[in-house]
Amino acid sequence: MDRGKYMDTDQKVVITREGLAELKKEHDELVNKKRPDLVARLAVARGQGDLTENSEYTAARQDLTFIDGRIAELEKLIHEAKVVASHSKAKIDVGCKVTLHVKGKKEVFTIVGEWEADPSQKKISHSSPLGRALIGRKIGEEVEVEAPAGKIVYKVLHIE
Repeated sequence: MDRGKYMDTDQKVVITREGLAELKKEHDELVNKKRPDLVARLAVARGQGDLTENSEYTAARQDLTFIDGRIAELEKLIHEAKVVASHSKAKIDVGCKVTLHVKGKKEVFTIVGEWEADPSQKKISHSSPLGRALIGRKIGEEVEVEAPAGKIVYKVLHIE
């Protein structure tokens, strides 16, 4: 079991195909829609006179700086992305949908890269405490995870 293979900080950003597509979609919208709209808004604000007291100009500049920062961040993420395309159904890995038994109930989680984690949609990062405990586990195995309420035991029921 190689639970540490995603933990190396020198490695690329681990992400699923769906997660990479979402990053590319956001990048495209920022570059081709939101940034040009902001540049136009900035030009209009610039034409309104004294820039030192022009709150619209200041707000537009701040928004543009934020968007440019996000575009740069997305470009870096997309460039460094290591897409996890396939995985074995024999053991848990990034990209797996896992059915667990916890506290008398079945819970289904998808193991994803850090940038796509969304606990409200039951997408958990491979680097979260539960994700780290699950990586490399097989059907029938149990894992114990420390939570604020105490230790929680999860049993792996199904991997897809």
